[in-house]
Amino acid sequence: MNKTGATICKILLKPAIEKTFINKIRGEKNIPKGNFILAANHQSNLDHIIIGSFLVPRKFKFMGQTDGHKGVKKILVNLFYGFFGVIPLDRGSSKSKKTAIQKAVEAIKKGYVLGIYPEGTRTRTGTLGEAKPGVAKIFLASGAPIVPIAIKGAFELFPPHGKLKIKRSIEVRIGKPIYFKKELKAGQGIPYRSEKYQNLCKKISEKVMSKISELSKK
Repeated sequence: MNKTGATICKILLKPAIEKTFINKIRGEKNIPKGNFILAANHQSNLDHIIIGSFLVPRKFKFMGQTDGHKGVKKILVNLFYGFFGVIPLDRGSSKSKKTAIQKAVEAIKKGYVLGIYPEGTRTRTGTLGEAKPGVAKIFLASGAPIVPIAIKGAFELFPPHGKLKIKRSIEVRIGKPIYFKKELKAGQGIPYRSEKYQNLCKKISEKVMSKISELSKK
């Protein structure tokens, strides 16, 4: 979402979202002034608007999957993605994955905050899943710090295939930025397809999910 759209959302949508769904936000002081990668657990379709509500009026983009949507649902998803500046990702296409990562890195370098869900999909049980390597690949290519976010309560309000409940019960916990200076230095010059690069991505992604897990338990 560009600066103009984010400013409009701050004025019109932010108050409504906070009064309808958000009970508490902790750690807002941990959000850097510069651009960064926001890595959150993915509980619900509410996650985009919950995160967007405390990012505005900054300009930001999300990464979101497009596979699995058909007909009217696909049209609605595309409209939603377009409005919120979501970078489309087809999880079944290696070409789409590569393009999405490139667009994400480009957005960060242009000053956008990038929102990503390391698990790659919404939880079906309410518990955290394993992280995919995407968040690490974007970090290594951009050098932007990663801010871990834990969202609590969104699953209960709007789980996958469930009905939406209106209740001010969601809590957001924002952790301190992770800079991964050693990992960033170690990743310089490593071939993209090498085993060493893949292991480094796994290490970074697991650390990010560990931080999200810690935040969710506090």
